[in-house]
Amino acid sequence: MRDLDLGNGITVPADLLRAVTSRSGGPGGQNVNKVETRVTIEVPVDALPLPDDRKARVRERLAGRINREGVLRVTSQVARTQADNRDRALARMEELLRESLEEEKPRKKTRVPKSVKAKRLDEKKRVGEKKKLRARFE
Repeated sequence: MRDLDLGNGITVPADLLRAVTSRSGGPGGQNVNKVETRVTIEVPVDALPLPDDRKARVRERLAGRINREGVLRVTSQVARTQADNRDRALARMEELLRESLEEEKPRKKTRVPKSVKAKRLDEKKRVGEKKKLRARFE
């Protein structure tokens, strides 16, 4: 297994990662029943070489993939071979960790332009006029 490069000089060493194999439900014909091609990559979040604030951010953003023991899991069973699935799972783990560590840009508040408000009100008036014309006169 290879190290994960998270950018900004952060590397997760391969010895922190654990690969677990199991039988896959994906493609493979009769081979599916015999060979363990599904690969699950696990890494304990507390063991990641990150400051505590970044570990907290990973826990927050990837909460659905982290179990009670604090282990982050990524599974792949798309390919027919164990090696391909391991590579896919490692790439996905790397991508998820990179995305979770990115700083979110603060949202800039914007206002609705006057022209859009005017257009909406004009349309409301038009609809009101149309309904008035439907009324019965006596």
